[in-house]
Amino acid sequence: MITYPFTAICGQEDFKLALTLCMIDPGLGGVLALGDKGTGKTTTVRGLSHLLQDIPFVNLPIGATEDRVLGTVKLDVLLNEKRLEIQPGLLAAAHHGVLYIDEVNLLSDYLMDVLLDAAATGGYYLERDTVSQWMESRFCLVGTMNPEEGNLRPQLLDRFGLSVHISTPTDKALRMEIVQRRVAFDTDAAAFAKHFRDEEALLSARIVAARTMLASVKILPDIYEVVSELCIQHQVEGMRADILLMKAARAHAAYHGQARVTTADVDAIQAFVLSHRSKQTPGSQPSSRESKPSGAGDKEGEPKKVNRI
Repeated sequence: MITYPFTAICGQEDFKLALTLCMIDPGLGGVLALGDKGTGKTTTVRGLSHLLQDIPFVNLPIGATEDRVLGTVKLDVLLNEKRLEIQPGLLAAAHHGVLYIDEVNLLSDYLMDVLLDAAATGGYYLERDTVSQWMESRFCLVGTMNPEEGNLRPQLLDRFGLSVHISTPTDKALRMEIVQRRVAFDTDAAAFAKHFRDEEALLSARIVAARTMLASVKILPDIYEVVSELCIQHQVEGMRADILLMKAARAHAAYHGQARVTTADVDAIQAFVLSHRSKQTPGSQPSSRESKPSGAGDKEGEPKKVNRI
């Protein structure tokens, strides 16, 4: 089955950038996408899984049982062969990959807590009768939801590292482009995917290169000051936002091949970290002290020229 190419998706630049940053630094803790139905949230996530084919992609159904998610003891092996064997769950299967949950707001609070704890600690204990076994599970958690169908508890919302809000496009040209591309894909998926093959390969290589250089990207003292000021202005609770802002800005710098983090990087990603944590009065949008350089318009999140096929 041919997947709609990640690079062919237009009108989702914020979501695509947030996902990309989490692929560069899985320590960001995943992405929550809130938005209207039919805006391509699931298509975007599936496109990411195809783009990075060397990583596991696990889709967690809303109705999955606890045993399906966490794992269980193989009773037939225990009874017939008198030995203990664990059947890994979806969490373990997502190790070093992406765990995707559509309509994440409808998942039970218990399973949501377990997922977020595993995402934060890199694993979980499978507790079954006399069995207590540690299961490695380091993954990028991606959740999509329509807020009209119910909200996440605030404490769970905060556990998602990044969040983006997706609305139905109102620009006529963009809507036409989205429809044109979808019709072209549905008509001849192989030809459509081939058209974007080079872009897919280029982006994949760019992500791999950014992962490699991530640890060497320098963060100067003035950037720490900018991040602290932002978090104070937005009245966020705790220190998670400060840490995530710094990590996301560093990943953004690595993505653009920069040796150090700039305030332009902080500006580019601050909404991803602060939009679901800020207690600031709506309408007031503080930014870092330095404006973006004149050549920064080609970064993700900035207006882009749409390439027609």
